[in-house]
Amino acid sequence: MTEALLAALAGLLIGSFLNVCIYRLPRDLSVVKPRSFCPECNRMISWYDNIPVVSFMVLAGRCRHCGHRIPARYPIVELLTAAAFFWSVHYLGPTLAALKFCVFAAILIALVFSDLEERILPDEFTLGGAALGVIFAAFPPFNGGILRLIFLSSKNDRLISVADALFAALFCAGALWGVGALYQMLRHREGLGLGDVKMIAMIGAFLGVQLTLLTLIVGSLLGAIIGLAYIWFTGKDASTYELPFGTFLGAAALGVGFFGEMVFNWYTRLGA
Repeated sequence: MTEALLAALAGLLIGSFLNVCIYRLPRDLSVVKPRSFCPECNRMISWYDNIPVVSFMVLAGRCRHCGHRIPARYPIVELLTAAAFFWSVHYLGPTLAALKFCVFAAILIALVFSDLEERILPDEFTLGGAALGVIFAAFPPFNGGILRLIFLSSKNDRLISVADALFAALFCAGALWGVGALYQMLRHREGLGLGDVKMIAMIGAFLGVQLTLLTLIVGSLLGAIIGLAYIWFTGKDASTYELPFGTFLGAAALGVGFFGEMVFNWYTRLGA
C-alpha cells in the first residue's frame, strides 16, 4: 500500500506537468520555459500557488493576481493521473509492468483532454508514445500476440514481443486509416483526423491487436452514444460538429488497459 500511495503522489506531480503539456503543446509552446503563468494576466505563478489540487482549492479556482477562473481541468487531470498511478502499482506491484501502465495512462489522459479542448492530438504523445510502447513491449513481454502464435518455437520472448507491438501499431493504424479513407470516399468529407490514426498506433503498441480492437469498439460506442446525446441536447448540427473521437478512444483505452484482460478471461470461461 505504501508503494501505491507514493505512486499516487508521483501521479499528482506528473498530472501537474501534463496540464502544462495540454495547454502548451497544441499552441506550439515550450513545455520547459517559461515556468507556469496565468494565460489571462501573464503573471508567473509562485510555487505555493502551483501545488497540485491543494493550490486550486486554496485559491477557490481563481488566479491570485487577476481573479481569472482556473479551468477545472487542472485538478481533474492531477487526480485522474494520481488514481491511475495508484491503481497500477496497487494491482501490479512496484514492477516494470506497473511503470508501463503508469506511462500509458499519463499519455492517454493528456490526449483525452487535449482533444477535448483543442481537437488536437500532439505528435509528442501519439508518435512519441508509440515509440515508448514498442520499447516497453520487452518489459515485460506480451503474453499473447499474432506473431507469438506464428513463432511458437522462438526462445527470444522479448524480441517477439517488440515485433508484436510494432505489428499491432502498424496494423491497427492502417485499419483505422482505411476506415477513414472509405468514409471520405463515400461521404466526400473527412471522418477521421490523422491524429486519431497516430493515437491508435500508440494504443496498439502498448496493448497489442486484441485489446486495441476492443478499444476501438468501446471508443466508437462511447462516441456514438455520448456524442449523439450531446448534439441532441445542445442543438448542434450533426453534419458539421467535430466529435473529439480521440477523447473517447483515450477513455476506452484506459478502461481496456486496466480491465481488458479480465473481460477476455471472463469471456473465455463463459465460452468453455
